Amino acid sequence: MDGDDQRSAAPRAPGNRTVALGVLAATAVALLVQAVSGTGSRLVLLLVFLPALLAGLGTVAQTVAVSVWVTAVVVVHSVLFPPGDLTARLGTLLGVIAAEGAVIGLCARRVRRERQLSRMRQSAVALQRQLLRPLPVTTSDVRLDGLYRPVEQDALVGGDLYDIAATPHGTRVLVGDVQGKGLPAIGTGFAVLSAFREAAFREPHLAAVADALEAAVERHNAYAVQSGEQERFVTATVLCVRGPGGEEERSATEVRAVNCGHLSPYLLHPDGRVEPVPLDPGIPLGLAALAAPTGGLRPVRRFALPGDGVLVLLTDGITEAQDASGMFYPVERGLADLAATPADALPEALDRRARHWSGGHSRDDVTVLAVRPARSRPAADGGSRPPSAP
Repeated sequence: MDGDDQRSAAPRAPGNRTVALGVLAATAVALLVQAVSGTGSRLVLLLVFLPALLAGLGTVAQTVAVSVWVTAVVVVHSVLFPPGDLTARLGTLLGVIAAEGAVIGLCARRVRRERQLSRMRQSAVALQRQLLRPLPVTTSDVRLDGLYRPVEQDALVGGDLYDIAATPHGTRVLVGDVQGKGLPAIGTGFAVLSAFREAAFREPHLAAVADALEAAVERHNAYAVQSGEQERFVTATVLCVRGPGGEEERSATEVRAVNCGHLSPYLLHPDGRVEPVPLDPGIPLGLAALAAPTGGLRPVRRFALPGDGVLVLLTDGITEAQDASGMFYPVERGLADLAATPADALPEALDRRARHWSGGHSRDDVTVLAVRPARSRPAADGGSRPPSAP
C-alpha cells in the first residue's frame, strides 16, 4: 500500500467552509421555523445535535467551534426570548454546556483512536513492504512483474508473500499465502521468506527447497505454541525457471514447480490460449506431519514456458472475488480477455477486473505475478552455472 492508498484509506474530515455553511444554514432554518411556528416550543434547542453529528466526522477544533456557536445561539435566544422563570433558563444553559462538553470529549477520543490505528497500519504495511521485494525484477532467466495489494478491511496486514532469487541453479520464485492475517501472519511469512532466501541458493533440488520451507514453518509453529499463539499453515508454490545456457538456442524456457497446497498457475500462450498448469495439489507447509508419509521428497512437475508466453501466479484474493449473486470471478476467462495486454500491465489489469466483478469489495489480499522469459541474458551466464538439477 503506497502513500496515496494510506491517505485514501484514512477518514477525511469535512472542510471548514463546508462545516461553517452547514451550521449557518441549520441555524437559520431552526430560527425561521421557531419564528413561524408561533408556539412556545423552543425548536432552537435542536441545534445541540449539530456538534454530536460533527463529532463522528470532523476534527476536535471543528467540534469545539460548532459547540461554542450553538451555545452562544442558545444563550442569545434565551436572553431575547426568556423562558418562564430563571431556574428554567439556567437549567437549559447548563444542560447545553454539559452536552457539548461530552460531545467534544467523545470527538477527541475518536480522533485519538483513529490516529493510533493509522500509525499501526502504516507501521505494519511498511514492515511488510520491507519483507517483500519491490517489483519488477529481472534475472538472466526471467522478468517478474507483479502486484501486491493487502486487503484494507478487518486487517492491518495481509498474509500473502512472494520472492524471487537468481541462483546458480536457476531463477527460483516463491508465491504463497499464510493462513490468517495480522502481525502473527506476517511472522509466519517472514519465517518462510527467510528459509526460501537461504535454501534457494543452498539446495540444488527444488523439492529440497520446499522441504526447507516446511521445516521453517514447523519450527515457527513450535515457537508459537510455546508463546500461546495459534499454529498456522502456508499454501505455496515454488518454481525454478532456467533459460537457455551458453550458445544453446531454445524456443521455450524450462520450468519446474513444486506445489504445496496452493493455486495452480496459468500459462498464457503467444496465440492467446490460456492453459491451467496441472500441478500435484500437495500439502500446505506446516501440515506435512499430519499427512501420511509419502516416502520421499515432494513431487516436481516440469513444463515449458514459450518464448513469448507468460506464466501467471496468483493468490485467492483474485479467485475468490464474488459478484452480487455469489459467483466467483472466472480467472481463466478473465486472462483470455487480457491476452493482448502487455505482461507488465497484466497483474494490475487482472486485479482491476476482479475488483469490478466484486463491486470493489476485497475479501482477501491480492498477489498477481507475471513471469516471462528474459529478453536478454548475460553472455557469460550459461558458463557460470552448474548442470541443471531436478
